[in-house]
Amino acid sequence: MTANIAVIDQDGARLIRMERPEKKNALTLAMYSAMAEAIRSGECDDGVLNFVITGVPGAFCAGNDLTDFLSIGSATGTPILEFIDAIMWATKPVIAAVDGVAVGIGTTMLLHCDLVYATPTARFQLPFVNLGLVPEAASSLLLPRLVGHQKAAELVLLGDPFDAATAHGFGLVNAIIGTEELLDYALAVVRKLAAKPQGAIRRTKALLKADIETVAERSANEAREFNECLRSDELREAVTAFKEQRAPDFSRCRR
Repeated sequence: MTANIAVIDQDGARLIRMERPEKKNALTLAMYSAMAEAIRSGECDDGVLNFVITGVPGAFCAGNDLTDFLSIGSATGTPILEFIDAIMWATKPVIAAVDGVAVGIGTTMLLHCDLVYATPTARFQLPFVNLGLVPEAASSLLLPRLVGHQKAAELVLLGDPFDAATAHGFGLVNAIIGTEELLDYALAVVRKLAAKPQGAIRRTKALLKADIETVAERSANEAREFNECLRSDELREAVTAFKEQRAPDFSRCRR
């Protein structure tokens, strides 16, 4: 394990597990780098047929680590985008096993996964606007495709959390699995995929993601807008309020 990321190869899959339970798997730049490298190296390893991304009990991913996040100044050219690009361009199936909180990138990364399984207690949220930010990882393109414009607008403009049953209804989650069975279920799917002709699997995935250039362009456009938000008073107020455990007052911010 490195940088709170455990990487284990088994059953033809590369299991990538976020392990920072004390922060509910809030991602540091080092964690992003480790996951990006695990995917990139797995793409070049014939023994790795699939990727499984998971977290710890009660926490899939709580989003970005605020200290690291505020230090970057720009989302462009960072480990954050390296990870997003790695998962976006992966040619092998990517499966997510989600338990507990999945906030921000914890939800947007799922839009790039091929199969997503969640426990009944999984909780999703896209709180970007609430933090003075814009969506990321091409979610402003992929989410409306999945749920329609009005529902996508509700999810990203209000930023309220939603549960696993709602995510399943949207089609974001393939199935809801008991907490104790989640990882075993995902690995059973991995074994089923591993038994199939891999050339056909990868060609089929490529066809399903035939507009990847459009998705990548939207992700890049979002990153440019995100960079503007990183310099905003709105973000500073949101983070300060979070640290002070109070409601943010955006009326303090310049127009």
